[in-house]
Amino acid sequence: MQPLLGRAILAVGRLDGIAQTLPSADLFVGMYVRREAVLSSQIEGTRSTLEDLLAAELERPPRREAARRDVDEVVNYVRAMNHGLRRLNELPLSLRLIREIHDELMRDVRGANRTPGQFRRAQTYIGPEGIANIRDATFVPPPLPEMHQALSNFERWLHEEDDIPELVRVGVAHAQFETIHPFLDGNGRVGRLLITFLLVHRGLLHRPLLYLSVFLRRYRAEYYDRLMAVRDSGDWEGWTRFFLRGVAETAEEATNTVKAILELREDHSKIVSDEKLGMNAVRLHDLLLEQPRITVGIAAEQLNIAFPTANKLIDRFNELGLLKEITGRRRNRVFNYQSYLALFEEPGTGDSTPVQATEAVAPSSSS
Repeated sequence: MQPLLGRAILAVGRLDGIAQTLPSADLFVGMYVRREAVLSSQIEGTRSTLEDLLAAELERPPRREAARRDVDEVVNYVRAMNHGLRRLNELPLSLRLIREIHDELMRDVRGANRTPGQFRRAQTYIGPEGIANIRDATFVPPPLPEMHQALSNFERWLHEEDDIPELVRVGVAHAQFETIHPFLDGNGRVGRLLITFLLVHRGLLHRPLLYLSVFLRRYRAEYYDRLMAVRDSGDWEGWTRFFLRGVAETAEEATNTVKAILELREDHSKIVSDEKLGMNAVRLHDLLLEQPRITVGIAAEQLNIAFPTANKLIDRFNELGLLKEITGRRRNRVFNYQSYLALFEEPGTGDSTPVQATEAVAPSSSS
């Protein structure tokens, strides 16, 4: 265990260190949050991509109803993540904050009728798709009295000061939250959000740049198997090894991405400077790091400049290869900061087969 822990601690420290060198780390957090939202939602079976999310942010939703529903769930995930990060500055990580995050996550999407923002008030169970009886369940979360006691213990443990390594604490907290399963829907996504919140809350990261869904999606079947092994046989060591490996790999990949961002920013800033495009061009380049898909209207609004000025500036960025027009139209054009987006391309799917499961509420007599 110790070599895995040492590698993970070193990787997280390197990521946090290089993040401190970013001119404005907050510019890049938005893209990390977007990618996390897409990948975490895909673990639960949605098929939305980063492309779909960026299109939705420009108010260009997919035409198919099912695709629109998927995108709405991803948009909610982004909102829930941003809400949680903002609220961490105002109150400690707590059951109250967890309920707030869940409310943001489930608002007006599938599962919105399953008491968003409230802990479940009925027994629930999980099993293969189509399961109709609790006796055939793969996993039965704690009944209500034990659930509330477990949540109280969980909240208290999040803030304890002891000799448990912080990364081990984060891993245990995620597995325990998923096992308590306090909501009727959305437990997986909230639990994965908690990983990032805990890393920031416990001081392991100054900026939320580490998101494990890229690893958990890649090894999705093992992810679920490791969680079940904790529940079935108390195999905390197997889970912790898996979690620490995920932290190390994800932090190393994120560090390489941050390095690539710094190089790209320097190269493109030099182009803007050499072309003597002026201060508005510098501001546009910074805006693209936060909002890599853009229209002339958005640029004009965000930079507080006239539409013709923004149009001329974006056309010049397009000529220089900094932007790429993606619609082929003369009006209502949309541009991608393509080389930047490429740094956040979704990785190979690895184990991409969805783990089909049904979550059901047991009749009151079985509670």
